[in-house]
Amino acid sequence: MTDQTERVAVVCPACSQHTETVHEVLSPGGQATLRCTECDHVHKKQLPEEQTMTKDVVVSQDGESFSASTEAPIDETIAVGEEFLLETDEAILTVRITSLELAEGRTDEAVVEDVKTIWTRAVGNVSVNVTAHPKSGEHDKTRSFTLQLPGDYEFTVDETEELSEEEFTVEGILLRDDATGYEHEKLDFEGDMAIAKDIKRLYVRDESTTAWSAW
Repeated sequence: MTDQTERVAVVCPACSQHTETVHEVLSPGGQATLRCTECDHVHKKQLPEEQTMTKDVVVSQDGESFSASTEAPIDETIAVGEEFLLETDEAILTVRITSLELAEGRTDEAVVEDVKTIWTRAVGNVSVNVTAHPKSGEHDKTRSFTLQLPGDYEFTVDETEELSEEEFTVEGILLRDDATGYEHEKLDFEGDMAIAKDIKRLYVRDESTTAWSAW
């Protein structure tokens, strides 16, 4: 699930024959080409093969779920909030872990070997729900719509957006439960920013001229 190892700890025949030092992997394979970060000596060494396991993955996407599987290092620790690339028959998806199912229940962090099912949410492209009120401020005349966006699209409080034939100014951002790196669950101060895959709902002021006609 993680990228190929770029650094390994092995002994260096030039500067440290008895104590392991950090090496960069220049060329992986049976006989890997390594460079010692202590003395820059380049040499080849047989690296142990990483043991992996096939794990079931459930993906939630736009209100629907489907099953897939992934290969993961047996001794890797994974946790809720982490993202990885998942290859399915239809596409390669970026997914975020939302829960880890073990034999005895669910948890937020576990070693791959102990995990029965990895529950995830697709975050490469996401749906963002929007609640909009008219410029007049009449909150009892709100309307809702949904935006389809790349997961990394940024929204900032007090900034105006033009998306999918909608024009609006962001006033508040309600975050998802699995969003990390934010101080609050709801952002409503000028300059507060969140990316689409972290957003549960946007609260906006409608800036369009026709959206609030009687018909």
